[in-house]
Amino acid sequence: MLRITELRLPLDHPPAALAATIAARLQIGPTAFTFTVFKRSHDARKGLDFVYTVDVELAAGASTEAARLHQFAADPHISLSPDTRYHFVAQAPATLPHRPLVVGFGPCGIFAALVLAQMGFRPLVLERGATVRERAQDTWKLWRNHVLDPESNVQFGEGGAGTFSDGKLYSQIKDPKHHGRKVLTEFVKAGAPEEILYLAKPHIGTFRLVSMVEKMRAEIIKLGGEIRFQARVVDLLIEDGQVRGLTLADGSELRSDHVILALGHSARDTFETLHARGVFMEAKPFAIGFRIEHPQSLIDRARLGKHADNPLLGAADYKLVHHAQNGRAVYSFCMCPGGTVVAATSEPGRVVTNGMSQYSRAERNANAGLVVSISPTDYPGGPLAGIALQRTFESRAFELGGGNYNAPVQRVGDFLAGRASTALGEVEPSYKPGVELTDLSTALPPYAIEAIREAIPLFERQIRGFALPDAILTGVETRTSSPLRITRGQNLQSVNVRGLYPAGEGAGYAGGILSAGVDGIRVAEAVALDMLGQAR
Repeated sequence: MLRITELRLPLDHPPAALAATIAARLQIGPTAFTFTVFKRSHDARKGLDFVYTVDVELAAGASTEAARLHQFAADPHISLSPDTRYHFVAQAPATLPHRPLVVGFGPCGIFAALVLAQMGFRPLVLERGATVRERAQDTWKLWRNHVLDPESNVQFGEGGAGTFSDGKLYSQIKDPKHHGRKVLTEFVKAGAPEEILYLAKPHIGTFRLVSMVEKMRAEIIKLGGEIRFQARVVDLLIEDGQVRGLTLADGSELRSDHVILALGHSARDTFETLHARGVFMEAKPFAIGFRIEHPQSLIDRARLGKHADNPLLGAADYKLVHHAQNGRAVYSFCMCPGGTVVAATSEPGRVVTNGMSQYSRAERNANAGLVVSISPTDYPGGPLAGIALQRTFESRAFELGGGNYNAPVQRVGDFLAGRASTALGEVEPSYKPGVELTDLSTALPPYAIEAIREAIPLFERQIRGFALPDAILTGVETRTSSPLRITRGQNLQSVNVRGLYPAGEGAGYAGGILSAGVDGIRVAEAVALDMLGQAR
């Protein structure tokens, strides 16, 4: 097939216009080809157009793709389409000495287990939390009744933290083998809308993710895999630098020479156990900050102008960055159009925020993390020091919020003026279970407060209304990514424990649903090849 990029059409183009544009570009008749849309984005730099990338298959009797490509050799936007199909790297032998273990059933663990199951390796998955529907009920208990279950919440349980998010399915990772396409294809099989295969910024939303995760679980089980819920790993069995299995909280042991650690970024007790067992890890940069909320209509007008409210475009998003005078980078993180700010703690006595949207993105407010980069030099003391810093400010947020899982909030105008908020304005905070008006100046380190105060008025230049005095800051956003990396080598195993495969966001190798899924596939392939090699 031929791939054509940068096909521009107006937003209101008729359905037949894309095929006509392709025919004119290739100088062939309208019946001489079929096509599929590989990607569609919109570009506001010259008006506002849809920009398409399409894959074109020439009909029998038409000139060959190679000949057609030669004809347009000077056109940088026409090339041969890459093969984006997924190709399995192995097939399990008839007998296996042991089953691979997968710890964690978020996006990384789901795709690691799915691919292993599809290759016949019958993985055994251990998830400390509950099934996704039970977990949703436990999460609502916090949001509605101030009751936290430390083992079943936004961070822990089937589907991982991404289940209670915007469901974003795009990433800037390098993906030469097109594993991201495998992730999207499996999501479509599980019930996601087919548009995620071609939209430039696809998303799913929480409600759809719940049923999709259940279908993927059922597929893994049908293929011979097994998932055990409320099975918390409390120790690692290591002999002479080789992993030999795991110990669970109920005292049982599971033996295996291949263990995938698909931990989320909040598995703090597991990180501590791994560190005590000598598994090599190192501190890494992450970011801390607040959630900022504006009326979604304000963001739509600023980003889309006269095209605001166009149903073809949906709710507008943004991406901002500022390098502050004190050397800190301030940037928007996990922007959720038409969404809500949610309680995302997993530990008693702490407040953590995150953002969430449904597929419709129809809520009144837009929200995003407004975070400041920090590095291990800010929290010296070894690989676990970042966790200690997170806990310090999560505990402070709990205190500022009133000690009942309400979140501390402040109007942007008051934050910039350095005074406590005593009343809300036109923007109503969406955080549940509730909020406490306060002064956020002590909710983060002074360097972070200074950098955010500098950035907000400058972001106003890019998005008119960003410094709206009644916009709301909600504290705190601390779990932007894992504060450590469980270092692995070229074979994707731990650098000092053979057979141990750190993977996904908790291990420091992903940041979001798509990249976590891709990393799960990569690690599953490495496990399969190693097990196949040992079987021979």
